[in-house]
Formats: sequence, C-alpha cells, structure tokens
Amino acid sequence: MDRTVDYVIIATYLVGVAVFGAIKGGKQKSSHDYFLGAKSVPWWAVCFSIVAAETSTLTFISIPGLAYLTNMNFLQVTFGYLLGRIVIAAYFLPAYYKGEMTTAYSFLENRFGAKTRKFSSIVFIFTRMAADGVRLFATAIPLKLMLDISYPVAIIIIAVIALIYTYMGGVKGVIWVDVIQMIIYLGGAAIALGFIIWDFLPDGINSVIAASQVDNKLQVINWGFNEGFKGFFTDPYTLLGGLIGGAFLSMASHGTDQLIVQRLLTIKSLKESKKAIVGSGVLVIIQFVIFLFVGLALYAYYGTGDLSTLGISKSDEIFPLFIIHKLPVGISGIIIAGLFAAALSTLAGSMSALASSTMLDLYKPFTGINDQVKELRISRYFTVFWAIMLVGSALFFMESPQTVVELALSIASFTYGGLLGTFILGLVNKRATQEDALAGFTGGIFIMITVISLQLVAWTWYTLVGVIATVMIGSFLSRLQKN
Repeated sequence: MDRTVDYVIIATYLVGVAVFGAIKGGKQKSSHDYFLGAKSVPWWAVCFSIVAAETSTLTFISIPGLAYLTNMNFLQVTFGYLLGRIVIAAYFLPAYYKGEMTTAYSFLENRFGAKTRKFSSIVFIFTRMAADGVRLFATAIPLKLMLDISYPVAIIIIAVIALIYTYMGGVKGVIWVDVIQMIIYLGGAAIALGFIIWDFLPDGINSVIAASQVDNKLQVINWGFNEGFKGFFTDPYTLLGGLIGGAFLSMASHGTDQLIVQRLLTIKSLKESKKAIVGSGVLVIIQFVIFLFVGLALYAYYGTGDLSTLGISKSDEIFPLFIIHKLPVGISGIIIAGLFAAALSTLAGSMSALASSTMLDLYKPFTGINDQVKELRISRYFTVFWAIMLVGSALFFMESPQTVVELALSIASFTYGGLLGTFILGLVNKRATQEDALAGFTGGIFIMITVISLQLVAWTWYTLVGVIATVMIGSFLSRLQKN
C-alpha cells in the first residue's frame, strides 16, 4: 500500500506545529515571559493545554485497548479526576496566587523554606525525566515503522520538533500548540470511531451496543464489595477506589506537578485559573468516553477478546493495528498525526517545566542572578539541555522497553504521594517546620516504595497511601518538637 499521502500529512503537521508554536509564542524579554507567558494566556486555552499535556501516546493507544479487554469501569477514575481538580481550585490555587509564585514549589519555600522547595523540585525533575523519556520512546515506535528508520533517529526527530517551538515560543507557544494538538488527536480518535461504526459494522452504533451488552462491557460502576477486603483494595477500578484514588492522583499531578501548575500560573486572575482547572476535568471525562468507546467499537468489529487470533500480544496494539491495516490512506495519516499530537504536547510541556523548575527553583536562588536578558538566555539553554536528557532517557528505555516501561510509568506513584502530602501538610498544619516536612516527604516515599514493591494495594490507592504517610509523619514530628 502506497503511504505517500500519509507521509506528506504527517510531515506537514510536524513542521506546521513547530512554526506555529514559534510564532504564537511571540517575543520574550525575560524568563518570566518565557516560563509564565507574561500572565496573558486566556483560561480556555490553558484548559485545552492541560488536557493535551496529560494525554500521552500511551493514553491514546492503551485506553481503547483497556475497554476492548474489559469495560467502562475506568470512567470511575475520571470522575475522581474532576473531584480532585475542584479541590485544587478551592484550596491550592488561592495559595498559589498569594504573592508572586513562579513555580509549584514556590509555595513550599514560602511555607517551609528553601530546602523544601529545592528537594521537591529535584524530585519532580527526576520523576518527569524518566516518565517522559518512556513517552518519547513510545511515540518513536510508529515513526520508526512508517519511515523504516532506527529508533534513535525517530526519537531525535520528534524531540527536535518539540524543542523548536518550546525554545522559540516558551510556555506561551507550548500552550497554543497544545490547543491545536488536542483538537487533532481527539478529532483523530473521533474519525476512527466514525469509520468503525459506519463503514465496518453492519448495524452501526447498534452493533457496538449489542456486542457490549452481551459481555457486560457497558458497565461503568463497580462497587467491588464481592471480592472481599483484600480484593477491594487490589482492584483498581472500584467506585470508591476510582473516586478517592482518582481525586488524590489528580490533586498531585495537577496541583503539585510543575508540568500543569506552570500552565495555571500563566493566567492573570485566580477566578479564570479556577475555570481552567475545573473545565479540564470535564473535558477529560468527555475525552475518555471517546477513547473507551473506540475500544468497544473495536471489540464489536473484531468480535473476540483473544488477542492471539489477531496476531498481537498486548491490548495496546489493537488500535494501532486497526489504524494501519483497516483505515484508508490519508485518514490513517491524520490519525497518526493525532498520535504524535498527544505525544508532542506532553514532551514540549515537559521540556518547559523541567527548564523552569531548574532555572527558578535551583539555578536562580543559587546564583542570585538578576539580569533579565541573561536569565532568558540561560533559560533557553536549560530547555535544550532537558531536550537532550529526555532523548537520553528514551534511548535508555529503548534497550528493554517491556519491563522498564512499566517501571517508569509507576515512578510518579512513588513520589506523588510524598509531594502532595507535603503540600497538604503545609496547608493544614501550621506548626510543621521545614525539618518535619522533609522527614515526612522522605518517609512517604520510602513507605510508597514498600507498598508498591509488595503490591499491597492497587495503583489507584498509591497516592492516598503516600499522602497519609507523609502527613502523619510530618504532623507527629511537629508535635514532638512542640511538647
């Protein structure tokens, strides 16, 4: 099959977003402009950008595969995501908008001290580098297969595209490209869904519903009480696990992770920042409904849950299999461009967030630099540095993707609980000192390593366990010092 049209579409898209992001970002005069967009970005653009940043290639291909194998239970987690964002809007954002906050970790310095800010920033940097190195490698797979090039070359091509508009446009360029990215990847998923329903199924949407009802795939709510006490906590997709786990995970990823908080700080007012974070929660639910329904439609078309009969070994491969082998040339190019859109939005945001945290949390406090032109130049150097490091991380994971990918995707679970717990400790315990916070943070991470290693609970409970451990340790130590 001649894929020339697909190649032209993908190449045009990749070059187009790089140029668009560089232009839309405008000129920056300082690191404040470069990392905070001069606080001039509209809330709805940030709302779209948040959704695009949290949606990686792995999400784009794995959620349909999850629905193909199971059902719609994952939606329970997205309801928790919305609850978590409402808490962020109510309690976290007001704290961030007091004074001149430049990163998520500025709050920790104001509340506890410089050491806590630096420690949290370093934890974020290593977590983000590992997790997004995996995402970069995953994105390189279809490009490698389509162009018949090596993985290192594919990884470098994608990283360079993201670097161009991040370097030139700063966070403002990243956000505006994210708006386009979200439209493209969601549009691609919707187009694929339309083709499955209207071109491949005899009774259209009725075929999807009929096939799903037979195997109970339309089930959204899972109470989880029929599996006993242990089973309840080891099943990730129960209603309580989804709501509580999803809420705390969202509070950590969107309330304490610089990748998202950086975007929220580009909005001028607190009121509009709240609109952006809560609106993103609504959009995420809609997005996952589309992704999950793609999986149900694929199940209705292929008519089997046995992946081996389709010549694949993992459910993640079911959607790419359909895109490459069933969709017409041109349409498949648009959808693969959507796959790259999901990846570039996360990757570019990661470069900007890593650079901003390095510059504002570590380098600037250490050197005391106070020259706007020099700050901007060094900030761009840090962007290039982290682009190179992400490429290196992706190349590392390339050597043994099967086991290391799973490890890297769980890295956030090791640290999110401690990070969120430290923020909550600062908000609710006025007596806790910097030493209490650092001890609680470190203790929370070690407890999470134990819990995850022994597989004591499902992943939806990880962040909550880490938060409880961190807050309890920090609060206990604060009481000891006062007594």
